[in-house]
Amino acid sequence: MSEPTKDVPKREHPPSGRGRAGDRGFFGQPRALATLFFLEMWERFSYYGMSAILLYYLYDRTSDGGLGLDKPTSSALVSVYGALVFMSGILGGWLADRLLGMRRAVLLGGVLIMCGHLALAVPGGLPALLVSMLLIVAGTGLLKPNVSSLVGELYSAADTRRDAGFSLFYMGINLGAFIAPYLVGTLGQQVDYHLGFGLAAVGMAAGLVVYVRGRARLGRAGESPTHPLLPGERRRAAVRAATGAAVLAVVVVLLGVTGNLTVRVLINAVSVLAVLLPASYVVMMVRSPHTDAVERSRLLAYVPLFIGAVCYWVVNEQTGSVLAQFADTRTDLEVFGHAVPSSWFQSLNPIATLVLAPAFAWLWIRWGDRQPTTPRKFATGLLLGGASFVLMAGPGLLHGVTAKASPWWLVASYFVVICGSMCLSPVGLSATTKLAPRAFLAQMMSLWFLASAAAGGINAQLVQLYRPETEVGYFAGVGAAVMATGVVMHLLSPWVQRHMGGVR
Repeated sequence: MSEPTKDVPKREHPPSGRGRAGDRGFFGQPRALATLFFLEMWERFSYYGMSAILLYYLYDRTSDGGLGLDKPTSSALVSVYGALVFMSGILGGWLADRLLGMRRAVLLGGVLIMCGHLALAVPGGLPALLVSMLLIVAGTGLLKPNVSSLVGELYSAADTRRDAGFSLFYMGINLGAFIAPYLVGTLGQQVDYHLGFGLAAVGMAAGLVVYVRGRARLGRAGESPTHPLLPGERRRAAVRAATGAAVLAVVVVLLGVTGNLTVRVLINAVSVLAVLLPASYVVMMVRSPHTDAVERSRLLAYVPLFIGAVCYWVVNEQTGSVLAQFADTRTDLEVFGHAVPSSWFQSLNPIATLVLAPAFAWLWIRWGDRQPTTPRKFATGLLLGGASFVLMAGPGLLHGVTAKASPWWLVASYFVVICGSMCLSPVGLSATTKLAPRAFLAQMMSLWFLASAAAGGINAQLVQLYRPETEVGYFAGVGAAVMATGVVMHLLSPWVQRHMGGVR
């Protein structure tokens, strides 16, 4: 737990908000990292707890407490939900950079997330689901990119602990994700879905308590907007926001009147937006007068890293849809003589991360300046991510798609994909903070999370192709495509490194 405010001397926090190299109070990292570590741990507990049972809630029979949707539509909706959550980071990053500051954005986001889970705790059917989606999407957009940017603010540009610090932070994310399926999943699947969603809300409340009590350790990091709106800009922003809301309302009304306000239209619209939004966002930052020549070169180097991240997350983000369905319908759920809920298999991802994150953090520190460059790490991550899906074609090839598969196939797949994640995800977070133009610090982190949004948009179309008769080709084809992207990244590594402007 965090210490009282009076126990944290102000002199330990430089005016810039960046921690001193001598501050090693949290496993060799700045003590402020502990506050952000536990906040993100509880936020991820709430999110992955909800995710562990969401697919089953959508397609379970209404007599069993579910909504009774078909499986392809349910999988697509889970992907759409994830895409919207990550796309909202653009607005959250902009609000932090221009209006709220990162610290206030994080607090407001946590409150909205908690309210979103409470909405799902009410048995209100589809209307409650839509209200929950709106609140969680908005709240995660405010919290997720800004808490990661605050981690970057704890380190100076020359501090070699940065990658290790992000790996430790990433471990906190997965600690919450590890606990959630056992508690929320069990309560939701075996007792009542709405009680499970309620427990997710309790988790977010715990994270807010940790954050409020420990904010003093952050010093002045994230206290003010990095690029605040001028009075005239505020008026223009308000007019644009009102205009956008009015246009959206008109579109929704027209779709409703013409009978086109359907789940299919929502899925297709999100898929298109999830791909177009990051592309337009990069163009905006490259052309901005607030971006200098060195920052512009770094942004160009960031583009192939971003595309590689999208391809990796296409695989990783299917844990809540395709792999969750595989666990529920294709896997032998008896493990060591005991029947387990299918939601428990979603803990395999964070279990592998908790085992591997300390090893990779130690490895990067051990190698120091001899460690592979960022693009080389990305390429390795893509090869491993693709291999994890190719592996999942094994049960169908060896035993057919009607026989129950051993749970060890999922265990092996998760282990391989997380080896890839260790080479890509924390490294990508770190690279984003290092390559970001100063005027777009929080918004650059939002762009990083748009890689997951783009993957979710692609998956909203892709996961509908998964069914028993396509299982082998689906896993093999998607996995091979991601591995091919890894090969291309290896070939592009020298060009990317040259344009990173001295950043390794």
